[in-house]
Amino acid sequence: MLITIPDVLSPEEVADARSILEGAEWIDGRVTAGHQSARAKDNQQISEGHPAAEKVGGMILAALSKNPLFITSALPLRIFPPLFNRYAGGQSFGTHVDNAIRQFPGSGARIRTDLSATLFFEEPENYDGGELCVEDTYGVHRVKLPAGSMVLYPSTSLHHVTPVTRGARLCSFFWLQSMIRDDGKRSLLLDLDLAIQRLGNDMGEHDAAKKTAVQLTGVYHNLLRQWAEM
Repeated sequence: MLITIPDVLSPEEVADARSILEGAEWIDGRVTAGHQSARAKDNQQISEGHPAAEKVGGMILAALSKNPLFITSALPLRIFPPLFNRYAGGQSFGTHVDNAIRQFPGSGARIRTDLSATLFFEEPENYDGGELCVEDTYGVHRVKLPAGSMVLYPSTSLHHVTPVTRGARLCSFFWLQSMIRDDGKRSLLLDLDLAIQRLGNDMGEHDAAKKTAVQLTGVYHNLLRQWAEM
């Protein structure tokens, strides 16, 4: 399941975030890569725990906590602190799969990576290349979103970033552990939740429709109760 979430950050928030990030120190992106990924990775990052990363990361997490599409599609349990990368001058990231477990910086706490997220900070017309390409059973999905928008996809997916041949691609990336480990079950719950919302918007004062909405809501929560891991 690949989900595009538009306008996570407003244009004003994007501008503020860019100003903060561009003033930070950038290092070799391979410092956060696993053994397999490091051989394919060529980009720059802001180091984990850097004040700029913490400030903009907090802005992102605050916005996501109020975003209904993110909540209903991800059903987040734990979110890894957002990281930030930049590609320019032909840099790219070859095909890889994300590490299954990440350790929170400064603690022994760990997170299982069920979903990966990329939030874009540069408008797509300002750079060439830099598409996030995510592979699944239906083929390769190429993603290059407007600034402030985000994509969610299963961390089990093979994916890569194509070379940036003009301009620079600036993004945040992070992982989350969902209450629902299985991507297929998350997809079913998302479809059911969206159907309930559409029914609620369209039913007016019809008693039968209201009863159906209540029943479906009960099914949703009972499935969530049965499948959720806390």
